Amino acid sequence: MIYSMTAFSRIEIKGDWGNAVWEIRSVNQRYLETYFRLPEQFRGIEPVLRERFRKQLNRGKVECSLRFNANPATKSELALNEKLALQLIQHANWVNEQTLNSQVNPLEVMRWPGVMEAPETDMSAIQAELLTAFDTALKDFIAARASEGENLKAMIEQRLSAISAQADQVQSFMPAIIEWQRNRIIDKFNDAKIDLDSGRVEQELVLLAQKMDVAEELDRLHSHVSETQKILKKGGAQGRRLDFMMQEFNREANTLGSKSINADITNAAVELKVLIEQMREQIQNIE
Repeated sequence: MIYSMTAFSRIEIKGDWGNAVWEIRSVNQRYLETYFRLPEQFRGIEPVLRERFRKQLNRGKVECSLRFNANPATKSELALNEKLALQLIQHANWVNEQTLNSQVNPLEVMRWPGVMEAPETDMSAIQAELLTAFDTALKDFIAARASEGENLKAMIEQRLSAISAQADQVQSFMPAIIEWQRNRIIDKFNDAKIDLDSGRVEQELVLLAQKMDVAEELDRLHSHVSETQKILKKGGAQGRRLDFMMQEFNREANTLGSKSINADITNAAVELKVLIEQMREQIQNIE
């Protein structure tokens, strides 16, 4: 299957701890580049996310973001360590007795480390839920790349069919063009009032035919169409290979254009370059 480098996915999850939203988006890039926007408390999972992207993707500039909103209702209530507080008060009272019986400030007792405690949230459990949701978002993201890739594949196959049709059309033009050119040579001889020598005429036609011969270019165009179709059928990360094929297509179209001595051939060469450019633009988005 052919994959596009342009895609987007979004997934929202909810729990007793609050809610979170994963978003993954990507655009074309020569290599795989990943960027993350994560809340500070979840920075530790970035290497895990990066590795999961690396195993699933080959190319593209990927941006991954996480928005996390904690549920205020689940914030832990403060708990009083009564035993420690009582010990502090007893010791403070003894100090008071030794220092003119000054009163103990309850807030100072509560500020003492360990007197007031707030149980920590189980972040490992939340991270596990977030990673599970990330896997779902990544699966949707890859499915979106595949869907877009299928659209690109269909478009490229249409252009390949059009290129084959243009090559066949040029081939059908050649007998008439050669005959037209033969008559043109004879007319030039007649205009110059030169006695026609069949050997001379045939010699001129042979030289002209060598210059006009586009059979090799047409054969290579058909060969490139066949090879490109094989690449599309094979699937996977084929963007670089397809880009190389576009260079080969362009080479043949340019050669065909340079050999054209007829408006039909020139128009066909121009149409070929248009079709090739349309494919090349879309191939830039293929992984």
